[in-house]
Amino acid sequence: MAEAHPVGFRWVMKAKERGATVIHVDPRFSRTSALADIWVPIRAGSDIAFLGGLVRHIIENDLFFREYVVHYTNASCILRDEYRDPEDNADGFFSGWNEDARNYSMQSWQYKGEGLSFPERDLTLQDPQCVFQKLKRHFTRYTPEMVEKVCGIPPALFYKVADRFVKASGPEKTAAICYAVGWTQHSKGVQIIRTASILQLLLGNIGRPGGGILALRGHASIQGSTDIPTLYDILPGYLAMPRGGKEQTLQNYLDAHTTRTGLWSNTPAYFISLLKMYYGKNATAENHFGYDWLPKITADHSFFEYLYDMADGKMEGMFLIGQNSAVGAPNSRLQRKSMAKLKWFVIRDMVETEPARFWRDSAEIERGELKTEEIDTEVFFFPAAGHAEKEGAFTNTQRLLQWREKAVDPPGDCRSDAWFIHQLALRLIAKAKASGDPMDEPLRALDWWYPEDTQGEPKMETVLAEINGWHTNPVATGADGGGTRGVLFNGVDREGNPHHGPQIDSYEELKNDGSTACGCWIYSGVFARDGVNKANARKSKDYLGHGWGFSWPSDRRIIYNRASAKPTGEPWSEHKKLVWWEAGKWIGIDVPDFKKDKSPDYEPQRQQGGLDGQRGDAPFILHEDGLGWLYVPKGLQDGPMPTHYEPLESPVHNALYSRDTNPVVNWFTRAENRFAPPGDPRFPFVLTTYRLTEHHTGGGMSRFLSHLSELQPEMFAELSPELACELNISNGHYICLVTFRGAIEARALVSRRIRPMMLNGKTVHQVAVPFHFGAAGPLRGNAANNLVAISGEPNVTIMESKALTCNIVPGRLPRGPAFLDWLERHAPQSGQPANLHPEQPPPGAPTGGTFSRGQGKEGKTP
Repeated sequence: MAEAHPVGFRWVMKAKERGATVIHVDPRFSRTSALADIWVPIRAGSDIAFLGGLVRHIIENDLFFREYVVHYTNASCILRDEYRDPEDNADGFFSGWNEDARNYSMQSWQYKGEGLSFPERDLTLQDPQCVFQKLKRHFTRYTPEMVEKVCGIPPALFYKVADRFVKASGPEKTAAICYAVGWTQHSKGVQIIRTASILQLLLGNIGRPGGGILALRGHASIQGSTDIPTLYDILPGYLAMPRGGKEQTLQNYLDAHTTRTGLWSNTPAYFISLLKMYYGKNATAENHFGYDWLPKITADHSFFEYLYDMADGKMEGMFLIGQNSAVGAPNSRLQRKSMAKLKWFVIRDMVETEPARFWRDSAEIERGELKTEEIDTEVFFFPAAGHAEKEGAFTNTQRLLQWREKAVDPPGDCRSDAWFIHQLALRLIAKAKASGDPMDEPLRALDWWYPEDTQGEPKMETVLAEINGWHTNPVATGADGGGTRGVLFNGVDREGNPHHGPQIDSYEELKNDGSTACGCWIYSGVFARDGVNKANARKSKDYLGHGWGFSWPSDRRIIYNRASAKPTGEPWSEHKKLVWWEAGKWIGIDVPDFKKDKSPDYEPQRQQGGLDGQRGDAPFILHEDGLGWLYVPKGLQDGPMPTHYEPLESPVHNALYSRDTNPVVNWFTRAENRFAPPGDPRFPFVLTTYRLTEHHTGGGMSRFLSHLSELQPEMFAELSPELACELNISNGHYICLVTFRGAIEARALVSRRIRPMMLNGKTVHQVAVPFHFGAAGPLRGNAANNLVAISGEPNVTIMESKALTCNIVPGRLPRGPAFLDWLERHAPQSGQPANLHPEQPPPGAPTGGTFSRGQGKEGKTP
């Protein structure tokens, strides 16, 4: 965190100055480790075993926050009798597994009772079918000794961490867990974070000051890019993207995604208001608010699927905006080769990054894998504006919207992303209106109303106003901003026609009848009827930061904060008070995340729905049962409880289960994307990737700057003195790292910051490399992602770049055509099947997960 998130880390140091204990778990001893109280070196990819060991320790020693767990979590909920756990046969599978489809049927994971809204419960936690007892049994074998065997963490260090963590939790204290891509980029990344949430729920650290699980984002607005997503399978505000086939009609969609109780019971209002935002007056009740115009997903439409379509010549063109897939994406060698199959390629960036020049000077050109004269791809490079050269809102990890004002105009032909998308949309809509083709009807129906400045730049505050939401009945005001009626931007469109009515103040005002439009329901309130852009507020009034920016939803700084009070409504302690029940309503330092007049002893009738269908001691209002989920009864593809699986490439077999890897993972099987089998002696070392303070992601914003390049001038690999001695490598020597996907050259950084691990009597060495380097700009080096395989975690389709295996070969990497012969010697693949791993399905087998289907890829085995 000190290295990759130095500004955020200053608050960790503030906490340490006030007596907080800082525990750092990482394969490397980094700047964070140097400032931590405890450093826990861990084998990359074994996090669930470590966290699961802590869960077992807390349960077995009765160290959990019992009153919080009984009332606020689903520990007491009774599961169906047919539920089976991986512990039943120690095979790594839950009940419902379908080997042919490579996915789970999840009916057996449900509660007994009336669905998720009104489950049967045992508040004594003694029923053998209750979640608590199942959780206890699930982690029974995650002992300190097993943690050492799997993770390489000695029991004495494990107990030290467990003791400190537990002592920092309870009515008077809270502890936070911070994580970054070191947890997400795994074949079971979602389940790693789930294990952390189980820990925090057991200790009462959710919904309370100083607690929580904080995702340290890799960019300034990664949170914003999931809230208003750049993802293919969700819509703004975490609404599901419609599925083709079973959700062909609006009513099909609403039936599938509207819950009986909780906030999602209002899905019709959120979703129809979003459709009204997209299509304006063209969306009517008669045409189901334009639902037929909205795209439907029928398969995995992730970037990796697009890549394979590119590689197979099935994709004509691509827009690459602010992304460097030739360096920052897995299996970068295949990424670059696939670009040569495109007919056209639009790239927007501030500098000429590797994708813009792959056709003339990439490593594949030098080696003869690609020939410039044979590449038909037409590359269009558009210079982009930097973040100081445009305005708009960022949303950071604490759900805080902060407005950024433009400091300077961009130079020359550089333009903002908003300008590019806006101008492209105007041209496409004009072509659609001229075409008459029924396929173009969704474009013709779009409500593209945004006013511009003299440069053709859309006014970004109008976009924020639309995201906030408004009443759709137009009210032209003739006066800009606020006013008694709360109509912003004159209530007119870009042509001066009446367009919209007053702003809404809260998502609670949204309707399902078309009378409201809203771009993202969770952001409602950021630009409300008072006409104040709250994302631009800069006057903090309290320690939570109210008055600085806007935190969704409704400017709540701590989500689920009903859990900060006892079931009876009083604060757990004076020291940790946040919201509480007083004089017939919820009040406090934060905005209550609860119905303000719902008493702590409220008991719903079974026929009630929405928030009225949840009890007065049910803080987790997004869930139908109002409870924090120690066990996930629906929604995850790979099981209701986290389970340790080995990385897809591992030097060892799974010590806990007969199944080595996550059964539902998408391997993206292809000859150019092979995986090494477990314990392959050709690839004996664990490899992980990480960030440097001096460089940023794929390097486009840092490698081209002389002062940053001087600070970190060359690609390197960290390895231990023991491994260096074993391989006869000295500090600063050139070495080659090789996997089945490719090889890179780096300087050896021999350091005690990374150490050998002892796993079940076997010494395992780890190697770590930064991933910022590439072939463009004044500072050049091999891309670490040349080594990484393409894979898809079954819930979010993220690759596993934090734990794989490699070999190290001392010396320089051959240049030109000689590289291919060298790679074949050190990672032989000729004549071998695409699926070398014994658990990897062959080409054409079902992919697993949500869209389990045959892959049918055309990659040929060489």
